[in-house]
Amino acid sequence: MSASPAVLMRLVARAFTVAEKAGAIVRKVLHSGELGIVEKTGANDLQTLADRLAQQSICASLSRSFPKITIIGEEDLPPEEIKEDLIESGHSEEILQKTCPAEYRDLKEEELVVWVDPLDGTKEYTEGLLDNVTVLIGIAYKGRAIAGVINQPFYNYQLGAGAPLGRTMWGMPGLGAFGFQLQEVPGDRRIVTTTRSHSNKQVTDCVDAMEPHEVIRVGGAGNKIIQLVEGKASAYVFASPGCKKWDTCAPEALLHAVGGKLTDMHGNAYCYNANVKHMNSAGVLATLRNHEYYVSRVPQSVLQALKSD
Repeated sequence: MSASPAVLMRLVARAFTVAEKAGAIVRKVLHSGELGIVEKTGANDLQTLADRLAQQSICASLSRSFPKITIIGEEDLPPEEIKEDLIESGHSEEILQKTCPAEYRDLKEEELVVWVDPLDGTKEYTEGLLDNVTVLIGIAYKGRAIAGVINQPFYNYQLGAGAPLGRTMWGMPGLGAFGFQLQEVPGDRRIVTTTRSHSNKQVTDCVDAMEPHEVIRVGGAGNKIIQLVEGKASAYVFASPGCKKWDTCAPEALLHAVGGKLTDMHGNAYCYNANVKHMNSAGVLATLRNHEYYVSRVPQSVLQALKSD
């Protein structure tokens, strides 16, 4: 009889279906027309009913099957009884069939930290920019992002009625990335993707210093990493605090799984231990290739303004 799958593979297999469930919740709330928007710290920092329900669904579904993992979600929600219809108990059989990388084979539940952004791109969600929206579930071990699941609830929404809506991708360094077709920007072009709603002079100065041929401004950290792996952008440059660990853990794991890199503006890795501060204080720089070039172009003034954790 074959050995049962490693804890990490079982967790990712469950996170895959849990992310799909969260994506369905996000769609359902939008279609209801009752978004239940509240401002957290201001007009650019919103929370909706979809954020709240999706986080309850993700956290309850994962902790029910893996009671010893640490889960850190973006939304600060009061403890309450979770409705049974929010619980997802299925798993991806396809993921369970894959061989766990040797270095992760013996990991225990209590060694894993799960970072959850139930709805990345909330502002864009409320404005109808639905392709910017993602659900992010990142898994970390000893401070490193080792697996990530990203659901796009509205993938294909512009194709209209009848098109299959939504997709889920996942990645694990040492195993690979799945659910999308890896593509790269042609080598002679530099296309920078950056923030749509959190810009300032420091952010734009840093983008300009990269000498891009083109600049794209969109919402959502998960969305920007998808642009990198699908050949729509060569670098994600955000020279400002604002991004949090739950924004970057899953995308970083997916990006690393295909040979990319995500760091702060100094080129230093972020740490995803349970006790770290949530803010990515020194900005975010992510690339599929040529990371060193982009790090080398960051202006001194930006490096002085953004201290590494």
